[in-house]
Amino acid sequence: MEDSYLDEGFLLEKKPGMYQPQRVENAKISIANIPMETDKVKVFASKVRVDSVAKVAEIEAAEKKKMDDKVNKIIGHDINVFLNRQLIYNYPEQLFADAKIMAIKHADFEGIERLALVLGGEIVSTFDTPEAVKFGKCDLIEKVIFREDELLRFSGVQKAEQSLHDALCVLTTHARDARTVPGAGAPETLMAAVLMEAQKVAGKESIAVWPCSSSTSYNHL
Repeated sequence: MEDSYLDEGFLLEKKPGMYQPQRVENAKISIANIPMETDKVKVFASKVRVDSVAKVAEIEAAEKKKMDDKVNKIIGHDINVFLNRQLIYNYPEQLFADAKIMAIKHADFEGIERLALVLGGEIVSTFDTPEAVKFGKCDLIEKVIFREDELLRFSGVQKAEQSLHDALCVLTTHARDARTVPGAGAPETLMAAVLMEAQKVAGKESIAVWPCSSSTSYNHL
């Protein structure tokens, strides 16, 4: 507990790419789940035959242009941070560095979903309609060191502050009034237990009690 502290914002155990901005203010964030690599033939033992080295160069140039087009679409969204669930390979990482964009790669799925909620953005997989994309926003993204680990801190996140405020309100209310309403089927289970006892009712009253108590007991116990 001595090493624990309450941090203002959201911490992500990732680092920006090489030669990219390590600190971004007024971040406009594209949150994505797309492959950032050249297309590969994913059939076992498949081969591409060419009759000259020039043909190989043409294929490489075509793959490079395809990646150029994809990155240019992303940059065209007027963002300064690109957060991707999948890997970002060296060439697109270099393009983001040239454009002065912080690119964060291989954010795990749970992490990127939480970030999307906290930052108020949406996870996208296409970049053809920038006007339809909901970008994430925060005041500052910077590297921080905790013990020996480097983390990225997203500060000035309004939704995170609102969530913390709501949680504190719940705790405050509970401290003032400790009464709670149990969930997860607890009321039904309690009712079933009471009605099982009611099955012991004798006489004519049992005709009314028995059908209700037996059906509730069997359904919830």
